Amino acid sequence: MNTPDIILFVLIYPTSEFMVMHNNETRRSNAVAPPVSKKDLVRTLEEIGTLLDLKGENPFKSRAYFAAARSIEATDEDLSYLIESGQLASLKGIGKALNEKITELVTTGALEYYNTLKASIPQGLVEMLKIQGLGPKKIKILHDKLQITTIGELEYACIENHLIEIPGFGRKTQENILKGIQHYKKYSQRHLYADVIREADNILEKLSQHAAVTHSCIAGSLRRCRETVKDIDILVATDNSANIADWFEALPQVERVTGRGDTKVSVILTSGINCDLRIVRKAEYPHALQHFTGSSEHNTALRSLAKNAGLKMNEYGLFQSHGCIPCKSETEIYQALGLAYIPPELRENRGEIAAAATGNLPDLVTCSDIRGLLHIHTNDSDGVDSIESLAAAARKMGMEYIGITDHSKTAFYAGGLSWDEVMRQHEHIDLINERDPSLHIFKGIEVEILPDGNLDYADHLLRSFDFIIAAVHSHFGMTEEAMTDRIIKALDNPFPTILAHPTGRLLLAREPYSVNLPHIIDFAARKGKFLELNANPYRLDLDWRFCRHAKKLGVKIAINPDAHSIAGLYDINFGINIARKGWLSASDCINCLGLKEIKKLFSKPI
Repeated sequence: MNTPDIILFVLIYPTSEFMVMHNNETRRSNAVAPPVSKKDLVRTLEEIGTLLDLKGENPFKSRAYFAAARSIEATDEDLSYLIESGQLASLKGIGKALNEKITELVTTGALEYYNTLKASIPQGLVEMLKIQGLGPKKIKILHDKLQITTIGELEYACIENHLIEIPGFGRKTQENILKGIQHYKKYSQRHLYADVIREADNILEKLSQHAAVTHSCIAGSLRRCRETVKDIDILVATDNSANIADWFEALPQVERVTGRGDTKVSVILTSGINCDLRIVRKAEYPHALQHFTGSSEHNTALRSLAKNAGLKMNEYGLFQSHGCIPCKSETEIYQALGLAYIPPELRENRGEIAAAATGNLPDLVTCSDIRGLLHIHTNDSDGVDSIESLAAAARKMGMEYIGITDHSKTAFYAGGLSWDEVMRQHEHIDLINERDPSLHIFKGIEVEILPDGNLDYADHLLRSFDFIIAAVHSHFGMTEEAMTDRIIKALDNPFPTILAHPTGRLLLAREPYSVNLPHIIDFAARKGKFLELNANPYRLDLDWRFCRHAKKLGVKIAINPDAHSIAGLYDINFGINIARKGWLSASDCINCLGLKEIKKLFSKPI
């Protein structure tokens, strides 16, 4: 059965400054997170709601916790002030009992009710929620009927066909659950970049302040900004390796040590992520940083290049017959090999070495190049913040413009706008633009691409928008040919400006739908359409591997946050990482244009 693309994002990565700095040695955010108490409170309330569903409690009880979480997330007021002033209970959905529980959690950092509830439910049941297609109600039925408490037991039950006769399941559901388990097992050892980078930055910050550490940096796939990673690699230079190793093992984030040697300490963090600390001397540091950053293919190609030049290269240095070639930085290492410095994001052995040898590496896009944000949802549909609040936040980020793109009418599950609601929103935007011209608000829409390739507003209505993002949110099971034809037909319509999240993937959760993406890119080039690089950390779609093909054909990219809240605006940083991996420069991205230029772009005659 085809289901709409219903996604709930809990966004926890806002920053106080938009700029994320890149240099040869560090990749660190100037971000300042919102109060931890609010983030933890929302997460705990939602978890309580889920646990109550798993336990089979009255559904009204669990809904109350989800509603309270939404109210807390939507409020701009400081939680401490709300509690101290007694105004917490004035928020929608927060009665006396919830008021008391929230106050206990915020003021003490713990909630006895939550701890007791969590202890009463097998952890394996919570883990099953990660399996696509399994919700709390079905998990409870499986637990009650078959006494299943772990994913392993569930897989065995599927293989033994124990689910077929359970009411509400059947053979097809059993097959889908088994597929979901296989998908879960395939990706369970990987993590979203966004889920890991903050923790890695926190550890790096502590290490960099240690008196015995002279240099420190994140390495590995995390430094290359891969969209998903297996673990955290951190490199430090010091003359006191034993002291640093002892100190690292004692960090509160470390749950247990899994290995220790003279130059490496391996631990598992309390979050469940593996983290390796590599310890080298100062003279070895540039070589180790280059080695532990590049992909194995990139490093193999570099060693081959070094060998052809009569040199030997490894993580300890670059050597010639008379000894080690002194290199004080990664830049000097690449220069010694006759190459321009290769940014970490490009070190995948996908042509970057040849480009560095000929001076053809791109000038990669940076955060400071971004002038506007073009995919933003408001509380008129499924966002949580008002147009005014989003505009104020974007203005604080240094933006010149934003594009409001709530869902169109067919997306009923996401509060899609009727035409009357669209007209009211347009009038509202006109008033805001007139009142404060310091940031321009474009009138956009995320219009549904229907299964037959038509759009869910008529052409004469689509003329009313400044720009239009077209998107697939349903019927993902179409054949590659049918899906490709569906999108091609939509792009052949003169009104869509940008194709949103072109493959529909959700990282570690849903595979891309079948589509001939090169054909889509070719068609976009002929029709002058733009492709979105969706910066939401769950999507990061367009995939960076296809960005170069788009660039080669002259297809411009819109790096869009797909924000559903103020916090979501800052997801643009994740999109910039992927744009850099895709060799994109500012000139390849339409939202690097200034306001005057993008107005001209959007006003081109149809």
